[in-house]
This record gives sequence, structure tokens and C-alpha cells, in this order.
Amino acid sequence: MHTDLSTSDITRIIEVAESIECSSEVDDIFIDVLSKYASEAIVVYHRRPSNGKSLYKRSVVSEKALRENEPGALRTLETGIMSQGLIANTQENHLVRQSTYPILNNDKVICVVIYERKVNEEIQSDFNVTIPSLQSEEIPSSLTAALGFNEKVINQLDDAILIFDKDGFVKLKNKKADIYYQRLGYLEDIQGLHYDNLSLDRTTFLQVMREESDFPNGQKGKETQMGDRFYKVKRLYVRERGLRLVVILQDMTEIKMKEAEIVSKSVVIREIHHRVKNNLQTVASLLRIQSRQVESPEAKKSLNDSVSRVLAIAATHELLSMEVEAQVNLLEVIHIIATNIQRCFVNCNNVQVEMKTNHPICLDSDRTVAIALIVNELMQNCYEHAFGDCMEGKIVVSLLLENGYVTLKVMDDGKGFSVKNTTRKSLGMSIVHSYVKDKLKGKFDIESSSNGTTARFTFKM
Repeated sequence: MHTDLSTSDITRIIEVAESIECSSEVDDIFIDVLSKYASEAIVVYHRRPSNGKSLYKRSVVSEKALRENEPGALRTLETGIMSQGLIANTQENHLVRQSTYPILNNDKVICVVIYERKVNEEIQSDFNVTIPSLQSEEIPSSLTAALGFNEKVINQLDDAILIFDKDGFVKLKNKKADIYYQRLGYLEDIQGLHYDNLSLDRTTFLQVMREESDFPNGQKGKETQMGDRFYKVKRLYVRERGLRLVVILQDMTEIKMKEAEIVSKSVVIREIHHRVKNNLQTVASLLRIQSRQVESPEAKKSLNDSVSRVLAIAATHELLSMEVEAQVNLLEVIHIIATNIQRCFVNCNNVQVEMKTNHPICLDSDRTVAIALIVNELMQNCYEHAFGDCMEGKIVVSLLLENGYVTLKVMDDGKGFSVKNTTRKSLGMSIVHSYVKDKLKGKFDIESSSNGTTARFTFKM
């Protein structure tokens, strides 16, 4: 009920439990499985010692095994590497030493078998042991150069550093290493523990030492997860007075949390853009209904113009709702605007629209909305004034990016008009001039002749 174990996995665990029942061990033996709800394990089996001298007064089957009490069990469940002799605190608040072994099914860790023994009375002295100072004569000169290794410096680092001897035991470490492993639930000083009891990235000491020939200068680092914490693990090899292994751990948890927060906010923002787009389309629909009910040609035209403007803004939000980044491809917006305008002028099927660009141009949403409205007005003017009764014609929208400046042209091959006699009093041209100047900080000009009209505006990218 509380795991992701399959029927096959459960059958395998039962087989393991039955084999333990047939053994004659003098330890308390447990089987723990990983909970699917949290970074914790659940006890599913307990066999008392064959001599009857159990460390437990009651059964702890179905109880939780927490990382802060049993780091070895959780670590083995997550990495698949055995943990040997780590200190743990039982559900009855007794200190024990646990040896934890992974059980696999189809190459997946499905449970751990835990052997527990009572610790010696002098174990308390292990918790009060004084961590030895970093003796410079014990540290190879190449390592000193590589890490700037002295006690004052290394203990100020934000990364954990552990140095293992040729047999894989921790020889030296800094204070941050103690903090990292305390967070992972280790109850004892990690000084002197073996690499296999401390590995976070599913590697054993034999494996990493074999890698030394392939990566003599160490690895760039790989990320791994332990419970709800993320780490980057990097290994260095130092050949001086024997081969030594240096492990550097960087806690990436805060960075990962920030990344997840950014992704979450990005999803929310995209959903907002999607809803804004839907709301704008609803407004456009209401304006269309109003347009069909009015009789005045001027009112009908004004309402239809408003529909085009609302849909031009909606086009930007539609693309923003589909993009992870807060940047919009300008050409895609113009394509949507052209499609919307063509739907408004259904009787102008002979007018062709062509798009040109020399480089993909992506802009922030504010400037894209301004450009969308400008292009909407210019293209609408082409349909309404350049081609008369919708005779054959062509509209070309050109986007050029040169030396950090964007030039956008809307050109038609219509009948043209007198630029000198035009006025900015119309709402459409007022929008164009205002948005180019105020929103884009750019320049706008228009040329027209009997061969057609070209409207052009330029702004800094």
C-alpha cells in the first residue's frame, strides 16, 4: 500500500524472508522497504536472534525507519551499496550498529536486509572523540597546492572535502563534510569510515580506484540525489606517498530548489497568458456580436477594427502561453495577425500575403504587443485602401535585423495615396505613430506612389 513495489518484487522479498527464517543468526534481522510518500523506509519483517536475546521488547514491523535515525538503511535503499557497521538509533531509542545489504529484483533495489548488533558501552566515547587537526606533514605537497590545504582555509570552504587513504578510509576531512553527513543522518564522526559507507553516487571504492587510469586528473563532477538533497560529486587522484583519493561534495539543493521554483513560476505565467488569450478572444467575440447588431456602417467598421486590435494582442499571449522563455518569435506573431486579418476580409481572397526575414527575431512581450498592434493597423490599411474592391494584390511583410537594429516593412502593390495629404487624426495611424515613438523608441516613415505603399519603422533590438 505504501510502496511502488510490484507483485514480482513482493514475491522476491517473501523469498528472502523465508530464507532468513531458516538461518540461525545471533543478530536481530530486518527487512525494510522504501516508502513512496517520503524519504523514509518501512519495516516489513523482523526476525529475532536464534538465542532469543533480542534488542527489542516489541515488534517494530510496519514502523518507519527515518534517515536521521538509520542513515545506512536509507542510503543503501537509494544507492544500492551496502553499508557496514554504521551507528543507528532504533525505534526504541537504543544505539546499534547496522550492516545493510541491498536486495535487487530486475536490477532494481527493492528492499534492504539489516543486521543489528548492540554497540559496546564505550561507544559514547566515539561521539565525543576530538577530530584531529590537519597536520601539514601528513598532506602531500601536490594536494596542498591543489586545494590550498591548510586548516583555516579548508574549513571556510562551502564544499565538503574528504581525503581517503589507499585502503579507502577517511584520513582527513573538513568541517563542512561533518555538516553534510549530519544532514544525511549520520550519528557518528565519519573520521575513519570507509568510502563504501559514505559514497553518495552509487560507486564503490574499488570502482573509483579503477577509474583513476581513465580519469587521472579527476572528473568534472556528476549530480546525485539522496532523499530530498542534491549533491555534485567530484573526485581527484593524488599520486604522492601512495595514491590518495580526494572527494569534493557540493550541496546543490538550494540551486535545484530555485530551478524548480523558476519552472513552477514559468508554468504559472504561461497559464496566465493562456487565460488572457482566452479572455481577449471572448472580448473579440462580444465585439463581433455587437457589430452584427448595429446598422451604422461607421459603427460596424469601428467595432471590426477593435476586433482586429484585440486579436493582435491575443496573438502575442497565445505564443507566450506555449513558450518556456518570456520571449516571443516576432514572425510567428505576424503570421497569426495576417491570418486573423484574412478572416476579416473573406472577400479578398485574391490578395496574397508574403513574409520575409533574414534572421529569427525574439522580443519581450511588451514590445511584441506594440509591434503586433502596429502591423495589424498597417496590414488592415492595405486591405481597406490599397486594393479598392479587393482586386488582385500583394502584401509583403519584411523583417530585417542589421547591426542590432530591427527594420519592419509592410509593403503593398496597390494604388497608393498622397502622403502629404494624409493625417494622423485616424485612430489607426495615431496608434502606429504613438507606439513606434513611445513603446519602441523608434522611427516611422511611409512612402507611397501609384506603384504601391511602403510603411517602415526601425528600432533598436
